[in-house]
Amino acid sequence: MGALGKQPVKAKINYIDNLRVLLTVLVIMHHTFITYGAPGGWYYTEKTTNTGALIAMTFFVATNQAFFMGFFFFLSALFTEPSFNKKGAGEFMADRLKRLGIPLLFYSFILSPVLNYLVYYFGEGNKITILQYLSGYDSWINFGVMWFVAALLVFTLIYAVVKKLWPNNSNKTYRLPRNSTILLFAVVLGIMSYLVRIFFPVGWVLKPVGFQLGHFTQYIALFIVGIVAARNNWLANLDYNNSKRWLVTVIILVAVMFPSLYAVKEATNSALDAFQGRGSWQSLMSAVWEQVTGVSIIMAMLCIAKTKWNSSSPLLQKMSRAAYVTYIIHPLMVISFTLALKNLAVDPVIKLLIALPVVVPLSFLTGSLLVKLPGVKNIV
Repeated sequence: MGALGKQPVKAKINYIDNLRVLLTVLVIMHHTFITYGAPGGWYYTEKTTNTGALIAMTFFVATNQAFFMGFFFFLSALFTEPSFNKKGAGEFMADRLKRLGIPLLFYSFILSPVLNYLVYYFGEGNKITILQYLSGYDSWINFGVMWFVAALLVFTLIYAVVKKLWPNNSNKTYRLPRNSTILLFAVVLGIMSYLVRIFFPVGWVLKPVGFQLGHFTQYIALFIVGIVAARNNWLANLDYNNSKRWLVTVIILVAVMFPSLYAVKEATNSALDAFQGRGSWQSLMSAVWEQVTGVSIIMAMLCIAKTKWNSSSPLLQKMSRAAYVTYIIHPLMVISFTLALKNLAVDPVIKLLIALPVVVPLSFLTGSLLVKLPGVKNIV
């Protein structure tokens, strides 16, 4: 399935599998942070009022949001064209419909109602049976975290149609762009995101599919870049020494520029909404920071992982194999455990520290068990 699906374990792509595992861990952490105070939407929340913790949580999810889902699209795209060329259009789309479509239906019509019922019953204290709840349930098409899978299915369908209508028979290749070109690309991406957010600010969701169109400029661009990168073998030319430059850029952007954005917010007494779109100058600053930060982190991670994290182990292989199922099932683990902590009389920050070391391994353990089931392993 690309970034989240089943891939054979090969030495030359171990670092891609390892990055996939790391990104899945970040997704689980991201949603746990949102549960206890970070900005964002989630099924169940207990928001802390601790200002210092809120700033730290916002810092974490903002940095995550800058790159992690776009990185998933990039990694998925790396395997798209080789798979299409090997299988042909018909088999390629049949495979994608199976690996993406079936989990999407499972989540929407089976798992999502269960998740919402857990919050309704245990979180909100509405003591009714699940059958009573389902009799009035009206959100059957609710992709939840599977919006990513839905978007990936749309992207691959568009790719297949374009590839079929306009096959690329050229042998011309393009070299990996220079750092300056990549940075320029990131700035342009930020400006384009700013323009899109005039109409679709961050937080605006296209229902019922759950697409936040304010982020889709990056997702579409990185999916296309992933296809081009695979076609021209760009990853083979990644240089570990180049990672130092990208790391310095990331440190400046995250440790200096992000606090500067917060200082601007406080100095101008701006609402958070001003940084999310509608054409404000604050949203331009935020969008450019986000895209430059995201692209810089991705470049640093790719350069480092290719050289320093291209090994594997039995544990990493199991985690990699289970990553897609873990992504699908992790909301059940996060919601169940955080609801179990509901009556614990401590600040939500303490609950966050308790939950994180549990929900991450629990999600992967559950995913590892599920992926062994015949009906599951044949799909994902």
